[in-house]
Amino acid sequence: MKNLILIRHGKSSWDAPLDDKQRPLARRGIQDAHLVANHAIVFLPKTNIIWSSTAKRASETAIIFAQNLMWPLESIQYKDDLYTFDANKLESVIKSCSDDYENVILFGHNEAITELVNKFGDVFIDNVPTTGFVSISFNTNNWSSISEGKVLKTIFPRDLK
Repeated sequence: MKNLILIRHGKSSWDAPLDDKQRPLARRGIQDAHLVANHAIVFLPKTNIIWSSTAKRASETAIIFAQNLMWPLESIQYKDDLYTFDANKLESVIKSCSDDYENVILFGHNEAITELVNKFGDVFIDNVPTTGFVSISFNTNNWSSISEGKVLKTIFPRDLK
């Protein structure tokens, strides 16, 4: 059994003229990350690998989750290839995960996240919102062979307010 938890980064700030990769979280993004993390705690596996895009907004979201969930910050693995909006590229990264890991928690970007959720999940989601959490379970022992999964849980900030 493999479990994939996709978390879209929090709402980012457009206040400063920064390169896309350098945009930080907006106040709402910070608040939503705390909110979702605190609700997600019971749905997260005890053992996992945590991957984050190297984009500032994604890494800040991962850090907020880590702080709320008492994960060591060093447990977050930052991967440049997760800074993608392309579902095929994101799928390739996920399928390259070592089969030693049963659970992957991934902080990334849309459109890739919404497209992957709809490709692999059994529930259609029009758009995974910022700080959206989607847990998908796969009945396989190999990341390279994930295909049809079951959406176990979604947590969206708007549902918690």
